[in-house]
Parts: sequence; structure tokens; C-alpha cells
Amino acid sequence: MNVTDSLKMDDKVVIVTGGTRGVGKGIAEVFLSAGATVVVCSRTAPDSLPQHADRRAVFVECNVKDADSIQACVNQVKAQFGRIDCLVNNAGGTPHADSATVSPRFNEAIIHLNLLAPFTFSQAVNQVMQGQASGGSIINIASVSAIRPSPGTAAYGAAKAGLINLCTSLAVEWGPQVRVNAITAGLIETEQSHLHYGDQAGIDAVGKTIPMQRMAVPEDIGKACLYLASELSSFVTGTSIEVHGGGEIPAVYGAQNAND
Repeated sequence: MNVTDSLKMDDKVVIVTGGTRGVGKGIAEVFLSAGATVVVCSRTAPDSLPQHADRRAVFVECNVKDADSIQACVNQVKAQFGRIDCLVNNAGGTPHADSATVSPRFNEAIIHLNLLAPFTFSQAVNQVMQGQASGGSIINIASVSAIRPSPGTAAYGAAKAGLINLCTSLAVEWGPQVRVNAITAGLIETEQSHLHYGDQAGIDAVGKTIPMQRMAVPEDIGKACLYLASELSSFVTGTSIEVHGGGEIPAVYGAQNAND
């Protein structure tokens, strides 16, 4: 096998939800660099689209919390390009909220966005992929919040944990034609990181809590997505790849070594 050729996506069509900014934009740019036709979708069109060299993503409007909007998006992509080879369920997120006082409506909205929306989008894309000789790959962007405490974002962490579990079930039901995997993403530096961590000094300080001594960048997540969409992962399904730089250094480790 030629590994380089296995990563080429020249004849592939990829959908990235929430692909107009942040992590989604980085994922889209990696797929563009591999030669894929990339469709990014969100509720509003961005000022500029992800691009690599002279290749640019295509925008399709879609509200991922609305089943009819999802189906319309999938129908449009299929009609325009004739196929869908990969779906990256990237859209998601949450503001901080106190678990003792947060409203049920808030929790429902967070779980809808981070769990139910990816499920619904996956169902729509699976209908297309099952009819393709080459099948397809579905990738769900999860979070370390799914595998460790998530104070202040409890509903988000629970939804992301459900998203990882969802992969295991869909991989069984939809295989072997469609592979379904997740990426458990760690802390990621984006253009909005300052809203959470303050200035660059704050971002760097957070990075020091990670064994790799930095936060991830969107391209790191994009590279993992490219692997899961490519022939290199043809026997990988129903699992999650942890892309978190080694995780977060336990507080007890720092306490034990504070006086060294």
C-alpha cells in the first residue's frame, strides 16, 4: 500500500457541520489540502470560506437542530455532487451554566445540539452512503468532557459521552458499508480562545497543563479526521480516538512534585 495515495481524497465529497470557523474550519482546510470536495454548513453564511491554495469549500445553509433542514442539506449535496463519502459532525458547544440552577430548556437545547443533531444528520447521510459501492465514513467530534468531570458544562459532557457511545451502536447497525467513529478532542486553541482563557499568557498557561505543553490547534483535529475518512482506517469503526495531547496533567501529580 502507498500510504500517501491512501490519504488522497481527490474524488471524495465531505460534509463538515459547523465548518465555517474554529475547529470546523480547520477540519475543512485539511480535507481541502487532501483534494476533497468540502461542503461546510451552518445557519448563516460566513464572510469567507475555508480554503487551501486555490481550493475553496462550498457553503450550504443548514440548521443542524432541524431535521427538515438537515435532510434538505443532504439532498442538495447529493444532487450537486452525486455522492457523500464522509460526514464530520463537528457543530456543537455550550456556554457555562450552574448545574444547580440551569433550566430544563437549556439542558434540552445543549443535548439536542451535541447529541441528537449529530444522530439525525448521521441517519440522513447513512441513507446515501448505504447505496454507494464505497460506503462512507461518519466522524463525530466529541470532547474530553465526555470522559472526565465537566463542571459548569454538565449537560454538554453528558451529551458528548452519549455521542461516543452512539458510535459503537451505529457501527454495528450500519457496518460494514458505513464506518462510524468519534474523536475525543482535548483543549483546542481557536480564534475565540481568549473568551475562555483571557490573553495569550492565559492560553499558554493552560497549555502547560497538557503533557504536549500546548493546546491543540484545529489542524490537529483535522488530521485525525482525515485518517478516519481514509483507506488507512478501513478496519477502524465503532471507536473513539483521543486527540488531547496526553490529557490534562492530574492535580495530584503537580501537588506531589511542587517541592521538587
